[in-house]
Amino acid sequence: MIAYIIRRLLYTIPIIFGVLLVTFILFNVVSGDVSDQIAGKAASAETIKEIRAEYGWDKPLFLSWDSQFINHLKNCLTFQFGRSWSDRELIITKIAQGALPSLSLTVPMFIGEVAISISLALIVAFFRGTIIDIMSVFICVVLMSVPFLSFILFGQYFLAFKWGLFPVYFWPDLPLPQYVALPVLIGIIAGLGGNLRFYRTVMLDELRNDYVRTAFAKGLSSRSVLFRHVLKNAMIPIITQVILAIPFLFLGSLLLERFFGIPGLGYLMIDAIGARDFQVINAMTFIGAILFVVFNLITDICYSIVDPRVSFE
Repeated sequence: MIAYIIRRLLYTIPIIFGVLLVTFILFNVVSGDVSDQIAGKAASAETIKEIRAEYGWDKPLFLSWDSQFINHLKNCLTFQFGRSWSDRELIITKIAQGALPSLSLTVPMFIGEVAISISLALIVAFFRGTIIDIMSVFICVVLMSVPFLSFILFGQYFLAFKWGLFPVYFWPDLPLPQYVALPVLIGIIAGLGGNLRFYRTVMLDELRNDYVRTAFAKGLSSRSVLFRHVLKNAMIPIITQVILAIPFLFLGSLLLERFFGIPGLGYLMIDAIGARDFQVINAMTFIGAILFVVFNLITDICYSIVDPRVSFE
């Protein structure tokens, strides 16, 4: 296993290099010189020159050991992303401050969504072809057809503003569970349709296998067959779906954080896009790529743990 992990880690080197190259071209070459934008309309030529020197934009792009691309590689690999163009705050500090609010929102939303979807999928698949199954598919299609923004507006207007069950907007004095409760509830309901349909299909494939009929013929209870045998054998697609979604938890929820004013990484990303703060966007893109590569490796390792037929060779 160790040799496999080392080999996979070596594979990540060209992937990370490719990500850094693409982000550099997008944010430093295609976007052009943004020193005028940072300095402001009334800035003098000397001020613009100082800004270009501070960010290293007066150096060659590639053909030098002190070029902008080499410095871009060094800064990203050491997580020294510099300062935000908009407020001059250290980007790594802004990311560290936004991580906790984002994870407070996305982790319970993710756990609730996965647990409810898998449990309901097992039950619905067991009653396949009945009115329960048909109604569940209908509700799933309805949930999938409604835009995510509609869930947010409905929850914020009726549950928070009209009925006063939750706070409408983030307030620093509120306890954490109180201000994330409504966004978490909205996130779970909005994601339930697609997830339930996916896991239902997975469970139906497993329920058609011979070992399920054998288990029922031996007199095992439905609960035992579903949650001990079917769920265990359906773990490969579940792992793929679940673990590959984890990196996005760290990046926050763009719409939920923006509409509820939660100062997380999704809020930070929206602000950075609006202000054309490419330093922040570049840092978030790089961190997202690193997390995706790491959790992709974890997914492959988990395959062999849940299914002995999967080899590391």
